[in-house]
Amino acid sequence: MRLAFSSNAYLRFSFSEAAKRIAQLGYRGIEIMADVPHAWPAFLLAEQKQAIRQALKDHHLSISNINAFMMNAINDARQRYWHPSWIEPYAPYRQVRIDHTRRALDLAAELGAPCITTEPGGPLEPGQSWEDGLEIFIETLAPVADHAAAVGVLLLVEPEPGLLIETAEQYERFDQRFKHPAVGLNFDVGHFYCVGDDPVATVRRLQALIRHVHLEDIADTRVHHHLIPGEGAIDLTGTLSALQQVNYPGWVTIELYPYVDDPDQAARLARERVLTWLPSLA
Repeated sequence: MRLAFSSNAYLRFSFSEAAKRIAQLGYRGIEIMADVPHAWPAFLLAEQKQAIRQALKDHHLSISNINAFMMNAINDARQRYWHPSWIEPYAPYRQVRIDHTRRALDLAAELGAPCITTEPGGPLEPGQSWEDGLEIFIETLAPVADHAAAVGVLLLVEPEPGLLIETAEQYERFDQRFKHPAVGLNFDVGHFYCVGDDPVATVRRLQALIRHVHLEDIADTRVHHHLIPGEGAIDLTGTLSALQQVNYPGWVTIELYPYVDDPDQAARLARERVLTWLPSLA
């Protein structure tokens, strides 16, 4: 396993500055936000892509993941992170999510990133059944998954509290219905804790499906608010040990987007604590 930090905590910095700061704190990997202000794919010029490559090279950083979940550039009044969703009732608005994800996959291929993450279908409409939402999600996702396969990038679905796919059981039902070689699971430790799934047990349960990991802490209230590791109630030592025990070989990306006021301090503390629990991540 290797340790990375997400650029989505650095909304007040350019990508180049964020990369420099993350590298100076000792991280070897960075998750790039496919959004403003870092890498919104729809309007990313060739020279901007080259600047990203140069920043990665200058600071000896690898890309752990490209985060295509968040869509601040659209700034939907309902929720800027997950709308427009894969299951919008208005099909042309679903197309906005489709087009963004395809562009993010293309960007990942150009930059040499192994995967992108996306939302797991948005909130259900009033009166809409879960099965109906799943049908729309799979129908909408299928051609994008084929595009992911064509460009050689994994498309990772990230279960999220309050959205279509929240729990391990729901992700398994999705996986049983839609097995695609380019689709996998982004295992967000805090998200599973929020919905009552024990992260340690869930690592073991979903081990064959995990392709990337997001790490943060959550308070014992299980309210979905990302905290610096060690400041919540999750057994992160046990979770990291479980990942090691199942021989998870990929990136563990710390995701602390609420800490835009002082991302350096959050990233520093997070790394120090995680390395105390699992020194092999250094």
